[in-house]
Amino acid sequence: MTLFLRVLGFSCLALALASCGGGNKSGVPKGAPGELSSFSGEWPAPNQDLANRRVATTKIDSGNVDQLGVAWTIPIQGGGTFGNYASTPIVADGVVYTQDLTSNVKAIDLKTGQVKWAKNYNSVDEGPNGVALGYGKIYGATSDFAFALDKDTGKEVWRSQRLTRNANEGIDMAPGVFDGTLYVSTVPGNAKKFYKGNGVGVLWALDADTGKATWKFFTVPENLWSPAHADINSGGGLWHPPAFDDNGDVYIDVANPAPWPGTNKFPWGSSRPGPNPHTNTLVKLNRKDGTIIWERQVLAHDVYDWDLQLPPILTKDGSRNLVIVAGKQGYVYAIDASDGSIAWKKSVGHHNGHDHDNELALEGQYDQMPKLPVTVLPGALGGVETQMALADGVVFAPIVNIAAVYKTQEDLSLQITKGTGAMVALNVGDGSVKWQRDLPQPAYGAATVSNDLVFTTTFDGKLIALNRDSGSVVWEKQMPAGTNANVAIVGDTLITAASFPLGKGQHPVIIAYRLGATGSAPTTTAGTTTTTTTAAGALSGKQVFVSNCGSCHTLGAAGTTGSVGPNLDQLKPNAARVQKQVENGGPGMPSFSGTLSAAEIAAVAKYVAQNAGKVKSSGGGAGP
Repeated sequence: MTLFLRVLGFSCLALALASCGGGNKSGVPKGAPGELSSFSGEWPAPNQDLANRRVATTKIDSGNVDQLGVAWTIPIQGGGTFGNYASTPIVADGVVYTQDLTSNVKAIDLKTGQVKWAKNYNSVDEGPNGVALGYGKIYGATSDFAFALDKDTGKEVWRSQRLTRNANEGIDMAPGVFDGTLYVSTVPGNAKKFYKGNGVGVLWALDADTGKATWKFFTVPENLWSPAHADINSGGGLWHPPAFDDNGDVYIDVANPAPWPGTNKFPWGSSRPGPNPHTNTLVKLNRKDGTIIWERQVLAHDVYDWDLQLPPILTKDGSRNLVIVAGKQGYVYAIDASDGSIAWKKSVGHHNGHDHDNELALEGQYDQMPKLPVTVLPGALGGVETQMALADGVVFAPIVNIAAVYKTQEDLSLQITKGTGAMVALNVGDGSVKWQRDLPQPAYGAATVSNDLVFTTTFDGKLIALNRDSGSVVWEKQMPAGTNANVAIVGDTLITAASFPLGKGQHPVIIAYRLGATGSAPTTTAGTTTTTTTAAGALSGKQVFVSNCGSCHTLGAAGTTGSVGPNLDQLKPNAARVQKQVENGGPGMPSFSGTLSAAEIAAVAKYVAQNAGKVKSSGGGAGP
C-alpha cells in the first residue's frame, strides 16, 4: 500500500493533524501502547497511527524524490494465491517488522537490511495480513490463531486458541492493539476455500499479555440469516485493524455476505433474505465488552461482493468528528462519529449502472434484476480495494477499475488484464473532488502521504509519487516484478515490495528505497524454498496445489472451490500447459517460478493433469 503527507515544518503539521483524528495532542489516543508514542515519528502501526491516516514523518518530498535509490532488498520466500506479500510493514526503533503471505515474520534492520530474526509459521494466507506492535511484543496471526512474539528475539510468547469455528473460516488481517487488548477477526474463508457456507466472521478481543479471550463480537449472526441455509450462507469479518478514538471506542468495517450473487438454486442472495446485518457496515463498539454503540450499514443485501472492508479513518471537519470509510462498492462515505449518520457519500471509479441492484434483490424483485450474463463495475476485485490516506482535510482513495462478468449465479469471470486505476482526492468537508489522476494499471498499493507527495503502487510493478495538491505524476519507478504491496516511509527510507511476479524471471523481493542510495534491485533471486513437502520429504503435488492455487481454482480432487481462476475440472489441462502457466503466469495470474522450485512446479503440473475432472466439483471459475 502507500502513504503520503507533507511535513513542511513537521512539528506544526503533526500537531494540526493530531487535532483532527480523535486523539490527544500527541496524536496518539489515550490507551495506546507506549510504543505508539515513543516511535510516533516512525511507522509503529499498520496504518502509521491508530486513526489509520497513513501519514509519514519523512524527508522525502517533490524536491528530492528523484534521489531515491535502492538501499537493500530481501527475497520473499513462499507465497499464496494473491502473490507473496500484501501487508504494510511496521517500523519502530530502527527495526522493520513484516509478515509475508505464508504468515512468516521477519525483523529487519532498517539501515542495513540485515535480518535480525525470523519466525516461520509456513501457513499460507489470503492477505492482507501483517503485524502490530505493543507492550514489547509483535502480534500477528496465521489463518487459524493469533500469536505474540518477543520484539527483540522473535521468540513466541503466546499462541491463542484456535479462533476459527470450522475449516471454512480463516484469518487474513493485521491485528489492532489498544488498552491491553489485541483485536483480531476471523473471515468466512481461507487459502483453500472462501464463501463455501457456515463461515462466520467473529471479532475477538484477546488479552495482549496472555492471548486469553476477553470477549468476542459476531459480525454476522451464527445462523447466517437463515437456519435452513446456514450451510450455504457466510459473511462478515474484518480485513484490517480497527480505529481507536481518544475515548477508547472501537470502529470496525465489516465485509460482505455470501453467496454472491447467489446460487443457481437460490439466485440473488435469496438463501439469505433481508439486509444481512452487520455486513457492509461501520460499527462503533464499546471496548470493554464489545457491545454496539451504533452501527451504519451502507449497503444492504449485497449481491456483488462489494465489501466495506477498509480500515476506518478518524478525522475532524471543524468541530464535527467524522469517520471516513470505503470499499469495493466504489463509494467513499463520511459518517458522524457521534451517532453514525451519513454526512456525505461520493461515487469513485467506474460504475456501469448496477449500484441499486441490491435493493431490487432485497425486495425480491428478481424479474427486475439483470439478465445473465452481465458485466458489473466495480467488479469483485475493484472499487476502493486498498487503504486510503488522509491529510489536511483531504482523503486520498486508490481506485481499481476491473469488471466482473457473471455468466451464471455461480460462474464468475474477472477482466483482470483490462484493469485500470486512479487516485482520487476528496475534500473531507463535503466529498467534492479536489483532483483525480487516472492510471493505466490498477492501484493496489493503497495511499501514503509523504510531505507534498502521495505514493501508491500499481499492479504492473510501478512505484508512483503524485503531487498532493494537483495529482500530477512527479516520479515513478519500475520495480523488478508486479506488485499489490503497500508502502511505509520513515525518515529518508521508503519500504515496499515487488510482490506479485507477472512473468518468468520476475521474483518477489522486499525493497527499501533511500535518498542518495545507488543500489539496484535484482532481477533474479537465489533459490527459494517452500514447505509443501510431505512428512516423509517427498514432493506432494496436492500440497503444492492447495497451498498456492486452491483459493483461485476449483479442483474436486484437491477439495478446492476457488472461482477467480479457471475451473480446472472443466478445463482439464495437460501437464505441459499447467507447467507453462505456473512458470510464466498471466493473464492476471502470478508467475511462480520465483517461489516454487522446478521440482514443485513439475509435481503440481503432474497432479493437476492426472486429477482434473476425476472428482465432481461444484462452483464456477473464471474460464480459460
